Parts: sequence; C-alpha cells; structure tokens
Amino acid sequence: MKTILFAVVAAVACATSETPKPAPAEAQAPAAAPAPKAAAPAPPQNPLFEKSSLPFEYPPFDKLHDADYTPAFEKGMADQRKEIDAIARDPSPPTFENTIVALEKSGALLTRASRAFFNLSQSNTDDEMEKIETDMAPKLAAHQDAILLDPALFARVDAVYQQRGKLGLDPESLQLVERYEDQFLRAGAKLSDADKSKLKQLNQDISTLTTKFRQNVLKSTKEGAVVVDDVKDLDGFSPQQIGAAAEAAKARKLEGKWVITLSNTTTQPSLEQLKSRALREKIFRASVSRSDGGGADNREVVSKIVTLRAQKAALLGYPNWATYELAEETAKTPQAVNDMLAKLSKAALSKAKQDAANIQRLIDAQAKQAHQKSFKLEPWDWTFYDEQVRKARFHFSDAEVKPYFEMGHVLEDGVFYAAKQLYGITFTERHDLPVYDKGVRVFDVRDADGSPLAIWIFDPFKRDNKQGGAWMSNYVDESTLLGKKPVVVNNLNIPKPAPGEPALLTFDDVTGMFHEFGHGLHGMFANTKYPLLSGTAVPQDFVEFPSQFNEMWAREPSILKHYAKDYKTGAPMPDDLFQKVLQTQTFDTGYLTSEYLFAAMLDQSWHQAPADQIPPADKVMAFEKAALQKDGIDYGPVPPRYHSLYFLHIFSSDDYSAGYYAYIWSEVLARDAGKWFHDHGGATRENGDVFRAKILSRGRTREPMVLFEDFYGGPPDVKPLLEYRGLADTRVSARK
Repeated sequence: MKTILFAVVAAVACATSETPKPAPAEAQAPAAAPAPKAAAPAPPQNPLFEKSSLPFEYPPFDKLHDADYTPAFEKGMADQRKEIDAIARDPSPPTFENTIVALEKSGALLTRASRAFFNLSQSNTDDEMEKIETDMAPKLAAHQDAILLDPALFARVDAVYQQRGKLGLDPESLQLVERYEDQFLRAGAKLSDADKSKLKQLNQDISTLTTKFRQNVLKSTKEGAVVVDDVKDLDGFSPQQIGAAAEAAKARKLEGKWVITLSNTTTQPSLEQLKSRALREKIFRASVSRSDGGGADNREVVSKIVTLRAQKAALLGYPNWATYELAEETAKTPQAVNDMLAKLSKAALSKAKQDAANIQRLIDAQAKQAHQKSFKLEPWDWTFYDEQVRKARFHFSDAEVKPYFEMGHVLEDGVFYAAKQLYGITFTERHDLPVYDKGVRVFDVRDADGSPLAIWIFDPFKRDNKQGGAWMSNYVDESTLLGKKPVVVNNLNIPKPAPGEPALLTFDDVTGMFHEFGHGLHGMFANTKYPLLSGTAVPQDFVEFPSQFNEMWAREPSILKHYAKDYKTGAPMPDDLFQKVLQTQTFDTGYLTSEYLFAAMLDQSWHQAPADQIPPADKVMAFEKAALQKDGIDYGPVPPRYHSLYFLHIFSSDDYSAGYYAYIWSEVLARDAGKWFHDHGGATRENGDVFRAKILSRGRTREPMVLFEDFYGGPPDVKPLLEYRGLADTRVSARK
C-alpha cells in the first residue's frame, strides 16, 4: 500500500494533456512472419517489469527510457488491482495475514515504476516525461481511490481493526493495522456512493492541478534566469561564480554572455555579492514575478487547488483543509500551529527590524561618505548590506570561508566523518553502477560490523531540468517483510562550477548538505518489517526532526575542524576564522526566521480559509497581501521565503500543504535532541547508537511523539531552539 500512496503523492506533481499510450509490453510482440522467413525479433523487455538484478534492486538507469514508463504504470496498476480484488473477495474470514499483510505485499511493479519515474521527473525530467506525468496523474489518483474507497476491502480492513486487541499482535503489527484503518477513513471509506464519486473527481482534479503548478514553476524559473551582457555588472562575484554563470550561458547557447539562474526561494543567493543595485533589483523582480502571468501563470491554478482542497475537506467533515491535514500531524490542530507561529514570529520580526535599522544606518553612512543621495532599504538590498554588517562585526565574509568548504571535502571529511563518529558506518564510492547524469555519485554504505546497509546516491548540482531546492527520497524502501534494503538519494542544487574549478560552498550550503543527509540517515537506518511504516513514512512535522538535528554537526567544533580545510593546501581553517564562523550562526536569525515564518503563516492562511472565502485568480496576490497584513507580518524589507505562485512545498503536491510549519515544529525536537547529546557527552558512538535505536530506525512503528518522549525523557521544550537561533532573550513560553 505504501506503493499506492507514493505513486499518488509523487504523481500529484503532474499536469494534464493526452499522450498516446504504448501497449503493455506483453502485447507488443509481432505475429510470426510467413514461412520461410524467420520470425521478427521480439521487442526488448521493459526493464521495469522485473525487479532489478543490481545490488539492492538499484535502478538500471542505463536501460530506462521514457517509453518504458507508461506501460509499466498501466501494467502495475492492473496487476495491483487484481491483487486487491483477490484480497477484497477472499471467501475466508479476514485476518491480519490475508488482509493487512497481503496489502503490504501488493503493487511491486507499481512501486518500481513510481519510484523510478517520479524521482527522475524531479531531478532529470524532459518534455516526454512531463507529458507522461500529465497523463498519469489523474489515473494514479483514480487508482488509489479505487482501492481506498472499495467497500468490500474496507470491510475486511475494518474487521481486522475491530478485533485487533484479540489478535496477539506485536506493537509494530498493531500500529500497521491502525494506520490502515486511519488511511481508509481519511480517504472517505464511510462516505455515501454519491459522495465517493464527488471525492474521486476532486482527487483527480487536484492531482492534475498540482502537477501543472510544479511544471509551471519549473518553466518560469528557467525562463526567469537573468542574462548579463557585460561581465562588469558581475562585480562582486568570485572568478568561480563568473565561470559558472558563463557555463550556464553556454548551456543555453548564449556564448559571450552570463546567466544568473534562479533558485526556489524569493531572495536569491546572488544578491549577497553583486554590487550593481540595478542588477540586484532585476534579479529580485525576476524571482518574485515567476508564474505571475504569461505562459506559466499559476494564479488560477492556486485558486482552484485551494478551492478543491476546501471542498474535499468539507466533504470529509472538516471545516477547512488545514484541520483535515493537521489531524494526522503531531501538532493536531490549526490553533496549536497558529499559537506557535505567532509567538515565534513576534520574536523574530522584532529582531529583524533591529537588524534593518542597522542596515539602514550603514546605507545612509555610505551614501553620505560618497556624497550621494541615500535610499530606503529594499528586499534586494538586505543580504548585500547585511553581509557588510557581518563582515564589519566579525571581520570576515563568505568569500573568505568558501575555500575551506570545497564540496568533496565537506562530503567525505564532514558529512561522512560525522556519520562514522556517531554510528560507525562507512562509505565507499562505486563506479560500476549506472547513473542518470555524469555529476551523480554512488556509494555503498556499510554498518559498523561491515555488513551492507544501503546504497546512497548523491546528486548535488543544479540543472535546468531539475526541480529547485534540496530533497531526499528513496528508490527502494527498506522492509524485512519484502527482504529489501534501502536505496536513498539526496538532491541539492549547487551551481555547477566551470570545468576544472572546485565547487566551493557557503556555510549555508554546508548546513544544507548535513540537513539532507539527516533525511538520508532516516531512510538508510530504517529497520522495520512493513513498508508502510518504514523510514521517513512519518508526519511532515516529525520527518524534519532527524534532518534538522543532523545540521548541528556542521557547526560542532570537533567535526567542523575535520572538514574545514583549504581546498588548495589542505591547511585547516585558522582558529580565529573558525570561531567567527561559529559566532555568526546566530547572526541574521531575525531575517532568516522571519522569512520562513511568514511563508508558514501564509500557508495556514490559504488552507484555513473555507471554500467561500477563497479568491478568484485575479485576486490571488491581493489575498496573499491581506493575509500577511492580518498576521502583522507584511514587512517590506523581509519578503516571505516563498510567494504563493512558486510555493512548491504547498502547491506542487499535498505533502506540505498546511504543513510548511513542520520545519520549525520539528526543529524544536531537533534542538532538544542536540541538548540531550551535549548533556550526555556529545558526538559519541554511545549517544549515536541510542538515537539510531530510538528514532532513526523506527519509522512510524509507534506514534512519533511517543518515540520522541521515550528518547528525550519528556515533552519537547522550545527553549533550546530559541538559544540556538539567538532569540532566547525574547519572552516566549518555554513549552511548545
């Protein structure tokens, strides 16, 4: 069943247009030619129809072609439908084995097809894959509905659930039964036939629209890249960055020019260094105007998605989409989320305004010194002048530290080193497995005793056909029931350097690598019987806990000293610079926390609105502005990390809809875990083994907060988070 859920969750990042569908592979062999000619050779077997023969069922990327996916999806859905029908119509009484376990074993082909296709559609898409996504999104939604709304199947699941206390099940199996019951109920299993029909249509329409949203953002982000005609305008960039901009231009056949590509976020990384205010403004406006009109317009898409979600929530008996979504999260209610966001945003915005005043004074002073007219701080100015404030206060800049953060050193001497210190695992790069892009690296992961644990794929570089941001996913889920070990991928979007140049990172990039690897560890350490409960199959406001916890090792002195080395000489970062890097980690947290919280609150505004209050397309941006004003967070110099029209987290699938708050909620748990580690001796194997045993390996074999409190020894405390972010002097309740 996790197969179905993954397929639909991933597929809801697709749009709609009709694409001719190849016949299933088993129907493709031509008839024999007349004698005496030999029969024509049969077409090659679809590589997805059988499990991969590579280690851990690693995908055969070198054999996969776009033409393979539609037949695999169609056969996978048909095969699973037969399996489901056999379970639902089984004449024997329902049992845990013949119903729940049988569901867990269903859909092997659909799992392979889904994992391969949707991972690659995010990291290495092309026009044909987008067409396939468009075609398959509503079909996969309908396939899930056909299963979860099957009354005969639900009757058997419910019968097992009702007698669960008498079955002598172990805790993990009991949790599995409860998760199935909950999934069926939340999917509408008890609705009338008429309402089920309405729900099915809503699900298909939502999946189509969320797919269209994601494809529009990909298109507008690519088209929004800023072309620079004169290299002098790139004053402030390092030679490596100028080279990367030239390479980006060459890739677009713009020889002799430079291209600054856009990242997912509102505020672009390039704004920190470029001295040309006009170019900074141009880049910022290109960023915020994405999908606001033109051929990739998302205004109507957003309006329709939110409307349909509200209608779906109402059909299922909830006042709004946020209430429906949060019932499954550890937060439980919109009010709990609102309360936390309001408290934290007040503290963060107060600090951001203090920092803005400091920046404005710097702008005024520089204008006076140059005998020029000063100007008001704008969002495209913040990071540029903020970096100067930081340099003046701490006497260093990002440009000074980048040579100590070469990507390969960070990976092997930082990320891998920390994992070995904490958990005893080791990594060996292998070159015998196929990859889908030459920048992708593959590693064997072995446990402390030398036994095979996982395969880890690292895809670090930005490409025009790659979704922005950073994320982790599985190509293969761990399950002892199915005899599977995990194949995990981490994706980043670091600008690819010019040939022969190193990939030098900011400390934010470094922290991002540790963050995503935390997700990777959550997947690689999975040690569960059932696929539905494995690895990162936990609520969104818990899934970010292991990743944000792993961030702390990027700044841990014993680990930072091990990887922060000059890429040319190997010399360690000087102690004074090292201390400055640590000191600056609470610098600018007012801005960074505010931009995040503003986006999280915007998410809640969209999804706490009832259907009759959702604006039409031409009022979408007005709704956004009014929502920010209502929450007291419409502060010009600090824009939300994402504006609505390119807010991929909440509109490209249902995964983080009404759930973007999850990062800060999870970070409370992460900083509590960090405090626990330091209270118990720091980065030791003993502590790592405890965290692995109680959190990282458990998936959702118990409810997440039960797992956390068993590890931490009590309920979460927000104080360590405030201290970590340098906001501890504000008056915020110490309990979440």
